[in-house]
Amino acid sequence: MPRKESFVFSLIILIITLSPFCDGGSGGIPPQELWCVAKNNAEDSALQDALNWACGPGGADCGPIQQGGPCYDASNVLNTASFAFNDYFRKHGLTDDSCNFNNNAAITTLNPSHDNCKFPSSMAAVSNGSFSGSVPAAGSRPNDNMNENDCSKVSWSWWFWPLSIISHLLLMVSPSGVVYG
Repeated sequence: MPRKESFVFSLIILIITLSPFCDGGSGGIPPQELWCVAKNNAEDSALQDALNWACGPGGADCGPIQQGGPCYDASNVLNTASFAFNDYFRKHGLTDDSCNFNNNAAITTLNPSHDNCKFPSSMAAVSNGSFSGSVPAAGSRPNDNMNENDCSKVSWSWWFWPLSIISHLLLMVSPSGVVYG
């Protein structure tokens, strides 16, 4: 292989290798924050029924949407239902089914928090319209719970390839500019 082509090829391999990457068990897809919220076009009566179920038999923590809570707003059933739907979604595996509520809810990556009402998020890897993930503690930021599987820590294996390629490049080119091999 001529010197110029060999150098360009090695440089491309070096750039690809130096690019940060991780698997995290999700096929290399970085996790996203997800929330389950009430749909804007849902009827108030349907939302109220779903809200009653979520806070009752559904087991959602509805304390923050009760009178005196930071998310209490008796005049806005959409926001109130969204908080309960999100809590249920987080507790029940981040699935499409856990964010349905008779087709009155949807999953979003837009944070629905408002004023003093903070919606806890869920971290999940989204791929082909489905997701899998974990549920961080309320109020945590995405990086608070990341571990070596979520790319926040650099493993020794990440350093192996860049150092190997740099060493190869240095050994490939002699001081006189002649390429060996």
